Amino acid sequence: MDATAVGAAESGANEDARRRNLSRLLKPKSIAVVGASSDLTKAGSRILKALAAFPGRVFAVHPSEKRVQGIDCFPSIAALPEVVDLAVMAIPARYSVAVAQEAAVLGVGGLLTISSGFAEASANGASMQGLLADICRRSSLRLLGPNTAGFLDPQGNCFPTFMRRAEQMRKGRIGIVSQSGGVNGSLCFMIDRMGEGISMAVGLGNALDVGSADVLPFLADDPNTAVIVVALEGVPQGRKLFDAMRAVTPRKPVIVLAAGRADVREFAMSHTGNLMGSHQRTVAALAQAGAVVVDSIESAAQAACILSCVRLGPRENPTVALVTGQAGPGMLIMSELKSAGIAMPVLEEDTIRRVRSLLPPLTFVNNPVDTGLPLPAFPEIVGTVCTDPKIDMVLAFSLAETVVIESASALVSVNRNSGKPLILGILGASDDICDMVGILHEGGVPLVPGPAALALAGVVLAADSKASWRVSQAKDPCPPRQQPRIVGDCDEYRAKSILEQYGIQSPRRVLCHSRIEALGAFGQMQKPVVVKIAAADIAHKTDVGGVHLNIRNEQELDAALDAIARIPSRSPGKVLVEEMAPAGVELIVGGMQDSSWGPVVMIGLGGVLAEALEDTAVRLAPLQKMDVEEMLNGLRGRKLLDGFRNLPACDRAAIASVAMSLGRLLMEHPEVLEVEINPLRVYATGAVALDAVLRLQAD
Repeated sequence: MDATAVGAAESGANEDARRRNLSRLLKPKSIAVVGASSDLTKAGSRILKALAAFPGRVFAVHPSEKRVQGIDCFPSIAALPEVVDLAVMAIPARYSVAVAQEAAVLGVGGLLTISSGFAEASANGASMQGLLADICRRSSLRLLGPNTAGFLDPQGNCFPTFMRRAEQMRKGRIGIVSQSGGVNGSLCFMIDRMGEGISMAVGLGNALDVGSADVLPFLADDPNTAVIVVALEGVPQGRKLFDAMRAVTPRKPVIVLAAGRADVREFAMSHTGNLMGSHQRTVAALAQAGAVVVDSIESAAQAACILSCVRLGPRENPTVALVTGQAGPGMLIMSELKSAGIAMPVLEEDTIRRVRSLLPPLTFVNNPVDTGLPLPAFPEIVGTVCTDPKIDMVLAFSLAETVVIESASALVSVNRNSGKPLILGILGASDDICDMVGILHEGGVPLVPGPAALALAGVVLAADSKASWRVSQAKDPCPPRQQPRIVGDCDEYRAKSILEQYGIQSPRRVLCHSRIEALGAFGQMQKPVVVKIAAADIAHKTDVGGVHLNIRNEQELDAALDAIARIPSRSPGKVLVEEMAPAGVELIVGGMQDSSWGPVVMIGLGGVLAEALEDTAVRLAPLQKMDVEEMLNGLRGRKLLDGFRNLPACDRAAIASVAMSLGRLLMEHPEVLEVEINPLRVYATGAVALDAVLRLQAD
């Protein structure tokens, strides 16, 4: 076996060991609390107390104590009678490196580092965190944290956390992964109040070793977990998370709560990066991977409760019907669904006829179905709507009238017989609703409190269904080709020449180094022409007066050349003479190498107003046609693409070809930090790049 094969085998063996040790960390059979204490104000004491009912073996570690909370205490983890699966480090940061090294040598499965004072605190703390990371890299030891509140495993009765009353959390089917301990706890308690339970809730803290991309596949394999919530504050390894999530979402729904909507400080020097926005990249990437992205803890908890009970299969365009006992709330629900782009088709004529036979006249029954008032026939009406072949899921709302309260068992039967998701929204006195809750929960019918929650349930089910369909339709991308590295200055002429190698067309042009060359090129070209400064150090030529349009004669050409000559640049006298392109719709299409997500492509409304409009859509490369179609449909100004007023209906296939080509360029040339076509002028047939910028990594 050669050295490469040996290295690969060793790497694979270490990864297998790391996966096994992650299971030992999160599903331990033995736990040592390092820093155990009888002082209930200290984290070590609270964790030891929370582990009182743990069915495995628990050891206390303290250099001077003999017994803590009735448990024999050992001076170090080396002195323990066995090698534990998990060691919880509730000790000051300065002692953590030595304990971690000892654990790695002994073969401990994982460390849970409660302590703060690492990279989040100071340069010295960052140095200690780096030492911990080195220990993990050199061994198969896994480390959760540092600066974490720990994790909760109600299914295994394992609570290595200092979170108050964590051990009272009810068992359930919702898994949580959160960087923030506060968000982790908030989600747990909110889900508990909603009547559902937790399978496992993992706090990542600084995530120096164990991150979301590690816990996601672990929870996907967990038979107790039906749905996963991921709460993110920052994504340092986005592409790794994307790959992990894309593998998980076909198996189990994933809800992402992504913080930092307004954070655009990253890539402040990048024009394309600013047009994308760092939060926009995160949301787009995770949705592209099949996740349902929400923007509040309440929405995440509600979405998790819904998807833990029911999941609609993959649909390109899932449809919903609404049955409401009161018109006003029904209008609010319908408005939310329509605003989210969810289809509410008119019911089949046969369905409408059968529903009308159950209702008094003058009620609206096309979709939504307004019963006027809740009637004894309410469950039969819901059941009839469920049979409609146009409909994928049914939402039903009512105030807690007697006839609705008494229909709980009938609605459960409807749900079982229809094979379609049915979600019920009810508002009323707690005593009235209490009797329904148990019946509906046991029967698999989610019950939500009110119109807003019911609308959210429909939006979440539809979003998950569409995401599943997208992932199921995605084809395995072709691996990037090995290409020679692009080096040297890259002016517009060269940028367009590189883009032409990827099939992206531009108008006929000549690069001129003198006035004489410019006059010669002008004589050969169809008029009018555009004359531009051709300097690699000037990206936005219009801002400095470096673009002159509609040049029709030599006098106008001389004036343009004189104006350009007065612009300071590293390439004086260098101009691009280019034939003017016919009018069309202008887009901006660009891409960049994101430090976390890798190659990212953006499409937006283009021209000089691109920054003012900020109407863009983003996806990770490589792109597929359906990704581009979704990007275009997501633009606020998408009507401009469909023949608005005197503009042509745009060749969407040509736009897709350009966007996909830019993605391929970024994949094959990591030295291209940023590429931008602004504008890409699009016609009824075809598209041309009128301006192009390539920014390269410094040699």
